[in-house]
Amino acid sequence: MRLVQLPAAVFTALAAGDLAAADELSPVPLTAYFAGPDWASVWRRRAAQLTTHPEDAGWITRVIWDPTRRAAVGRAGFHGAPDRDGMVEIGYAVGPVWRRQGYARAAFEQLLTRARAEPAVRTVRVTISPTNTASRALALPYGFVPVGEQEDDEDGLELVYEVAADDLRA
Repeated sequence: MRLVQLPAAVFTALAAGDLAAADELSPVPLTAYFAGPDWASVWRRRAAQLTTHPEDAGWITRVIWDPTRRAAVGRAGFHGAPDRDGMVEIGYAVGPVWRRQGYARAAFEQLLTRARAEPAVRTVRVTISPTNTASRALALPYGFVPVGEQEDDEDGLELVYEVAADDLRA
């Protein structure tokens, strides 16, 4: 499994719901799931982010790619480069047909490895819906602890978990 970085133009095409253009510009083939309504707001946010902060390109959402199956199975990345306090937030989603096959864990571990290796990162955050037991089960073994909750405009109530980059468990 690899995390494949997307060019800014792919985010723009996906934000517009133009799968054909996105697929043509993407380094790996994408499926209709990537251009569906569930992820449209993510693509709009990332396209806008790259316009104002092109330096975030190496941090933000990537395609979870299974080279053996030649399949784009989901997305994973950070919400941006480390902030002033050295915090990065992880985001990920795996397509329904690909869930429970280890893709989320593999992507999560790659992101944690990146965070651990980056001197500017001091804290790693993940926000999880209170009803998403699978995501909690994924994050907690790596040392994430609850630090609060927040109301997200799109996702509703989220529990906020953090871990110091130096304390990440392998």
